Amino acid sequence: MELKTDRLLLRPWRESDAESLYEYARNPAVGPAAGWPPHTNVADSRRVIREVLSADETYAVCLKSDEIAIGSIGLMIGNAANSPLPATEAELGYWIGVPFWGRALIPEAAHELLRHSFCDLRLQKIWCGHFDGNNRSRRVIEKCGFTYHHTDSNFVCKLTGDIRMEHLFSLSREDWLHQ
Repeated sequence: MELKTDRLLLRPWRESDAESLYEYARNPAVGPAAGWPPHTNVADSRRVIREVLSADETYAVCLKSDEIAIGSIGLMIGNAANSPLPATEAELGYWIGVPFWGRALIPEAAHELLRHSFCDLRLQKIWCGHFDGNNRSRRVIEKCGFTYHHTDSNFVCKLTGDIRMEHLFSLSREDWLHQ
């Protein structure tokens, strides 16, 4: 499935995206802030596409003008989330390459994924979190209308092997409909 916004195409990841993924995911300013280590080479990025980014409801964020993957956004529904959720709820995750920061592309992608979540998938609640100090991610969460829920001061980050403080927010279908 593909989703479109004014400026973006959200499409499934392809193994042919490995070079563009590596280009942006190797930057240490990107992955560690989101809870994963920088990619080490194109083969590493190809493996991540196969093992992680090929999951249902995970999309490459592409500019419509060239359809090259510049980031990622996705939903982890129910038990696929970092913390088990009911089948009617999902966790939203996202990142974008540094050259595209500050252009409101991820909020645009997130708004479309929220529409898809609530209208097409009929989910009832979406969760989203950011690690302490990741103010860019916090701003996306605020722009999308999420409400603060709680802070987990002992979140075990599986991919980096450290313990972090995570601030969690939620948005119900009902609240989204009334925005």
